[in-house]
Amino acid sequence: MNKQWWVLGGLFVLLQSSAAWAYVGPGAGLSAIGSLLALVVAILVAIIGFVWYPVKRLLKRRQEPTLDEAAEPEEAAEKSQSAQKSQADNVEK
Repeated sequence: MNKQWWVLGGLFVLLQSSAAWAYVGPGAGLSAIGSLLALVVAILVAIIGFVWYPVKRLLKRRQEPTLDEAAEPEEAAEKSQSAQKSQADNVEK
């Protein structure tokens, strides 16, 4: 029974507390706001960095031509050059 009175008394004291009328100056307020803003931005940049790096690697891997694809433009260029030569030969005749 004695323990219950202590718990009830403690709750009564905690619930009876009033607001503290404290003054926060402009320097302390701006420092607190700046620190909070810097923390939020740092967390966002870290999250974006962890997400963006794998996405960037995936996009780069998709854009790089493989060895077979790299050979195709050379073959296409050779075919177009031979086609131009044959057209030029036809025009001369």
